[in-house]
Parts: sequence; C-alpha cells; structure tokens
Amino acid sequence: MSALTDEGRRVVDGLSQRHGFSREATEQMLVSVLNGNGQMAQFSHPEFGGSGQWMRGGMTMIGDMFNNHLKGRVDSLCSDIASQLHNFGGLIQSGSFQSQSQSGSGTQRQDAGAVRGESSLFVPDPSRNWWPKELGTPNATGSQNQMQYAYFAAPSRLAVKSGNSVWVYNTLNHQIGGFSQQQGGSGNISFSSQFGTIDLSSLPVVMRDGQEVTASSATVAAPVNVSIASQSESSSAAVTEGDIFALIEKLGALREKGLLTDDEFNSKKSELLSRL
Repeated sequence: MSALTDEGRRVVDGLSQRHGFSREATEQMLVSVLNGNGQMAQFSHPEFGGSGQWMRGGMTMIGDMFNNHLKGRVDSLCSDIASQLHNFGGLIQSGSFQSQSQSGSGTQRQDAGAVRGESSLFVPDPSRNWWPKELGTPNATGSQNQMQYAYFAAPSRLAVKSGNSVWVYNTLNHQIGGFSQQQGGSGNISFSSQFGTIDLSSLPVVMRDGQEVTASSATVAAPVNVSIASQSESSSAAVTEGDIFALIEKLGALREKGLLTDDEFNSKKSELLSRL
C-alpha cells in the first residue's frame, strides 16, 4: 500500500469519521477506488462485509449481501472517496494510450496505461517516475513486454524505457495515440498518430540516460527493437544479418528526410556492414 502524506492522512481521517469505518479500512478502500480510477473498486475487508465490488452510479455488492444498511454505507464511502480523488491532480486518469502485441495463440492483447502524476495524498515513489524530471508530468503512460512508455505532448517528447536505459524522442508534429510491437520477426515498434502508423525508429532520439544524443549517433543507438536494444548493452551479443540490413534501410529513410547527411549515412552504413 502506498504511504500517505500528512495531507493524505488528514483526508483518510475525515472520511473515517464521516462514514464510521476504521482508519485502516478507509485507507484500504481509498487505494481500491484509486486503482479503479475513481469509477470502481474491488475490496475485501471485514468492515465492508467481506469481499465486494463497487461501481460509481451502478451496483454495489458486498459479502454480507442482505445487509442493505452496510451496503449503503459502503456506497457512500466509495462515492465520497471518488470525489476526493478528483481534487488531487494526476491521481485520476486524464488520458491513456494503448499498446498491442500478439500472444502465442494469435489473439491480441491490449493494455491501457493510466496517467498518475504527483499528488499531495501519497508520498512520491522515485522508482515510478523513471523519465527525466524536466519533462514534467506525462499525458499518457503505458507498458508492453519489457518496455515502458511516457508521452509528453507539450514539449513533443516521448520517453521509452528499455532494460536499464531511458531514451527520449522528439515526436515532431505527431500526436501519439498508441503503440504496438511486432512479434517474431524484427520486433519493430510502431506508434499511431494523426498521420497513421509510424515506425518509432523514424523519430529523432534527443537523449539517452540523461545525456544528449546527436543526430549522427541517434539511429544506431536507438532501441529499434527489444533484441537490438539488449544487444547494444553487451559487446559479446551477436547482431543478425537481417537486423543490420534493416538498420541500414532505416538510416536511408532518415537521410531522405534530411535528418542525416550523406557523410553521416555512409559512415554508419560502413560501421554496420563491418559487423557482417
């Protein structure tokens, strides 16, 4: 359970007194409603009649199913908590993007990442906000497989965490709405914007692990796919011939867009071909 700040404890105490539940039970319900984005909660506590579920504006179910008085108190507590959470910026999801991948059975899995910025209710968890602090609060966050994403619309930046490395991209004039990662082949990552589906590798990398990245080194350094990102961390790992040719093609596309000069392209091309 996340640690509460002094303000968070004050809010929990007020809720506890108004609704007649213990402080411990009220704090547990606060976290449950938060996890349900202020719209629902799944809980299990003796004071709430055991296991149950609450939906805002919908049905409330508790283990003590015939205790309508308790059911009404639980509904009132959850509704009050939901209203309180909306008073603290960043706790309730204000935007999300979806990431998609193909499972082994061929079915599609879809996940949405909620945005949770800093709040005075809970003590900040440094490990949760892995992106550079100067980017501020993301408009959307998400994760897929071994990668995490955080999108910052105002500064036109996208942070991607792969392994222990954090990459920051310039999103140019794209308004990012979702990510997908191809399975089995290259593992290339793409994103959706108002212009359709775009390769992540087509975006300029501006920073890696807090250090600025120049245009000439960005494409080879960037995590085009999970396997190459992992290989770049170890000089003993082999890069396949197909990966190298794919990278050369991407370098060529960036040169055509004017993001690389002919000299930069030829230099990186020679470097990649030397690995064959």
